[in-house]
Amino acid sequence: MVQTDIDFEKPGKQVGYIDLPHSPHEDAWGALRVPLCVMKNGSGPSVLMQGGNHGDEYEGPIVLGEVIRELDPEEIQGRLIIVPAINLPALEAGSRVSPLDGLNFNRTFPGEPFGSITEQLSAFVHDMLFPMADVFMDLHSGGSSLAILPSAIIEPCKNPALATKIRNAVMAFGAPMNVVINNFGDPRTSTASAVKAGLITIGTEMGGGGTVSPHALNICRKGVYNVLRHFGVIATKDKAEPPKNPTLFHEMEGRHAYVRASETGVFEPFHGLGDRVEAGQPAGRIHFLSNPGRKPVTLAYGASGILYGLRQPGRVRPGNCCAVVASPQHRQAD
Repeated sequence: MVQTDIDFEKPGKQVGYIDLPHSPHEDAWGALRVPLCVMKNGSGPSVLMQGGNHGDEYEGPIVLGEVIRELDPEEIQGRLIIVPAINLPALEAGSRVSPLDGLNFNRTFPGEPFGSITEQLSAFVHDMLFPMADVFMDLHSGGSSLAILPSAIIEPCKNPALATKIRNAVMAFGAPMNVVINNFGDPRTSTASAVKAGLITIGTEMGGGGTVSPHALNICRKGVYNVLRHFGVIATKDKAEPPKNPTLFHEMEGRHAYVRASETGVFEPFHGLGDRVEAGQPAGRIHFLSNPGRKPVTLAYGASGILYGLRQPGRVRPGNCCAVVASPQHRQAD
């Protein structure tokens, strides 16, 4: 069973591990040790902050490591539960999925306590951490396959009161762009599960391409402290910055928001991130480098809006996501 020496009710700062029994060939009675920090002082909300959901997304783990090192318990009112590298095997491998079981952590909720390592991790978050928390921050980036405009993310919520709290918290983060993303209605993500559990949930997409963006990192740093200040967990202004983000929200308008490869080849985009594009407009073309006599195949946008995400590896195969369009939202998130 998953264990930890951390006492979640103890005042002060504790830095330790979540230990998952792991018995591979080279270690009969070993454990996978996932870093965990808990800070508690006074009275206030409990905020769960998670980074490293995918192992090729680095801004979140960097920022949460800084929070662990730099924030003192005396500066907070409430409790912080910080898991900066939840999907540690994937993070160490620089991979979206875990090398231990091939699973995408963000498609395994609510998890399985006696399942594979990834399923045990999601079960621990769902069964043990969610019930302790009032607020959940899940810090993502675009990963190796996508570059994404730095943004704060709303997970749709059918509870009007909770939806309003989520929307206000996302705006408090202070990202340059706010986007509603429902992952095609998939309930197995950490944010979908957190909303279902009644938590005020804030997601992010910070940069991408499997690199660390200084610009996105700075947005993420300020955003985390902005949210903590929004909930009264911290009061100091030096660690936060008043949000200046627009009130306009964007969303993905179903499958038409995604430009997918139709052939195997190399994708040439026609636009850059942040460009305004129109439905039916050519998005790019796929080249066939081993068959130069074959004419490239042109792909078109299915929605109008802002070019929000762009594929990083040039090489594509059928079904690969080449571009993502975020359209202005014409209704409240629900």
